[in-house]
Parts: sequence; C-alpha cells; structure tokens
Amino acid sequence: MDMKLDGFGIMVEDMAVMVRFYRDVLGFEIKEDENASNVYLEKDGTLFLLYRRSDFEAMTGKKFAYCKGLNGHYEIALGVENYAAVDSTFERVVGMGAREVMKPTTEPWGQRTCYIADPEGNLIEIGSFVQ
Repeated sequence: MDMKLDGFGIMVEDMAVMVRFYRDVLGFEIKEDENASNVYLEKDGTLFLLYRRSDFEAMTGKKFAYCKGLNGHYEIALGVENYAAVDSTFERVVGMGAREVMKPTTEPWGQRTCYIADPEGNLIEIGSFVQ
C-alpha cells in the first residue's frame, strides 16, 4: 500500500485563541475566520490543520481524550536561518505571548534549539544547524 504524508493537524479547544497565536505570533498564513470549524493552511509545502475538538467529535460521533496543560504528546519543529535567528525568534515570540519552555541552547549534535508552547500547551521547537 503506497501512502504519502499530506500534512498534520492539531485538535484545538479554543479556535480563536489558536488561530491568533499561529497567525499573529508564528506568522502562519491563515485566511479562515477565527470561528471556523477547521483551518487549513500550507506552510512550506506541508498541510497544517487546526480542527475544533467539539466539531470533530460531532462529525465522528465519538469522544476523545486530550492532553491538558503543557504536554509532550508531540512537537512542531520550525527551522530558522541560523543560531542568531534562533535567539531573536525566541525572544520575539515569547515577547508576543508564547509560553517559554526552554531557552536557546546549542546541543552536542550541533543544533541551536529552543522550545515554546502554544496557548493549549503543545510544544514548538525553533532551531537551526547553521552557525
């Protein structure tokens, strides 16, 4: 069976808050209204979806368990130009309301990386391998 990865989605509780974060803080191009049931966008050739939990449950007729608070269920990894951009991007997004998880650090494998969280506690890595 031949399957191709088209993208990924996040099931969200508060669509308006999440749309504003991904659009205004992280710079994702989102055209849908903050009250949409689902938001589709393409970021660097990858489909990214925000889907309201309650709407998904109504569509499927099932209830699901969700992570609460700061969680390590998955991460979204975003790359920037170089080490300096890791630091400046971290400062900018934290200044705009992103939750600080880990300050920029240069790891033994040569990546400068940091972590923030979105308003619902999902991890976002910002990193670069370019000094």
